[in-house]
Amino acid sequence: MLYIIGLGLGDEKDITLKGLEAVKKCHKVYIEAYTSLLTFGLSSHGLSTLEKLYGKSVTLADRETVEEKADEILSEARESDVGFLVVGDPFGATTHTDLVVRAKNLGVDVKVVHNASVMNAVGVCGLQLYRYGETVSIPFFSETWRPDSFYEKIQRNRRLGLHTLCLLDIRVKEPSLESLCRGRKQYEPPRYMTISTAIEQLLEVEQRRGESAYNEDTVCVGLARLGSEDQMVVAGSMRQLLVVDFGAPLHCLVIVGQTHPVEEEMLSFYALKGESSSEPEMTILHNVCPNGAE
Repeated sequence: MLYIIGLGLGDEKDITLKGLEAVKKCHKVYIEAYTSLLTFGLSSHGLSTLEKLYGKSVTLADRETVEEKADEILSEARESDVGFLVVGDPFGATTHTDLVVRAKNLGVDVKVVHNASVMNAVGVCGLQLYRYGETVSIPFFSETWRPDSFYEKIQRNRRLGLHTLCLLDIRVKEPSLESLCRGRKQYEPPRYMTISTAIEQLLEVEQRRGESAYNEDTVCVGLARLGSEDQMVVAGSMRQLLVVDFGAPLHCLVIVGQTHPVEEEMLSFYALKGESSSEPEMTILHNVCPNGAE
């Protein structure tokens, strides 16, 4: 049996009882380490924290392990119970769907244990989950690669009055271009996109495209370290959020669409204060769509 087990968003204690029972059954346990991040990280100390609670040795599975050696993991699962731990929910990344498909094609039984993910934890800001449109990913720009395929999706969501969850890039164990050219892999230091970097890139794309999908005054919500004790949620315009220090990763950003009064009331608890007023600057929430619809 291959168990794919969601760990939730915070620390080692966020695993469900059902997930913990599954881990204890397994002969071997892997933890995926590149689509997300637990708050205490996955250093040797972080792994020992997991192992102490779970009572099992845990093997770190980076991108290369999962994408290039998945058949080895699945071969083990044909002979014994193997656990594959995923930060958040097992289906928060397409890589894990691919693993299930490959397992089923090989005749390996799969059992999934769900948990909280960023896709539902963003509800903490008060924006109702059923009022979200398509989620987008914002990749790091480079000097030669500045993609903007996410722009049309944000634009479409905004025209429909829907909120947009922006997942920000994570670069873990990425080989440098120079080392690939030399034929010997050397890895870049881990990088986690901040909310300010995401907004800078979003505004650059808007300036280049000029189709008024959003602007500096567009209301957004920045969220950091969702599910942890020190999670941070701040609502304000893109201009305002640019200068907010959200601290350690992981970060995500929500571009706000049309809002219901209940949503506005919740957002007001997280709003930045106006420069000349003690009241939150949330009045622009009533008209946030490019077409001016209320």
